[in-house]
Amino acid sequence: MSQRDVRREQLLAVAVERFAKHGYHRTKISDIVEQAGVSQGTFYWHFKSKQEIALEIIRAGREGLLAVINQGYPTEGRSVEEMVRRSQRLLKNIFEFAAENRYFMELLLTESGAEDVIRVAIRETRIDMQTAFRSNIKRAVELDMLPNTIDLDMRSAFLVSLLEGVIARWLIGPVVDESKLQQLSPEELAAETVRFEFFGLLGI
Repeated sequence: MSQRDVRREQLLAVAVERFAKHGYHRTKISDIVEQAGVSQGTFYWHFKSKQEIALEIIRAGREGLLAVINQGYPTEGRSVEEMVRRSQRLLKNIFEFAAENRYFMELLLTESGAEDVIRVAIRETRIDMQTAFRSNIKRAVELDMLPNTIDLDMRSAFLVSLLEGVIARWLIGPVVDESKLQQLSPEELAAETVRFEFFGLLGI
């Protein structure tokens, strides 16, 4: 990676952290360059504005997140037990992505004070997540792993809402007992989420 690319990645990392911690509106370009230890000229060499760097953060994050979700497409009919195992692997990968991209996920799940174009990009990313899960569920129906009577839109909306809530409380809080939820590994969290996804409050 060239020195120029290193600087660009450094600016992106600092910007997403500040957006997540302090909010988009309260973050200034001067804050980003000061924390990154570069000049404003260096910032403008890579990005035209604060809006542009925010949109690049969301674009790259969306691309990475959807790539993980799309790994969950079933390829052939399997048993319900295998479907549960497959779901657990998929959620483990999603939680690992979330942990590695904590500030992006915080921006995605909590930022409401940004300007319209940023809010639209965040909203579209969350819609894309639901669409990807809908495709996963539809493929499972086609393979007779799920009944064809289910409402794909409703199920995908509920599933994404569950995941967003779990990720938000796991990474950001608040939770009633931090020692239980926030200290779970991605694999442990995936197992608990899949158990709830398939068996609900019964937990069987």
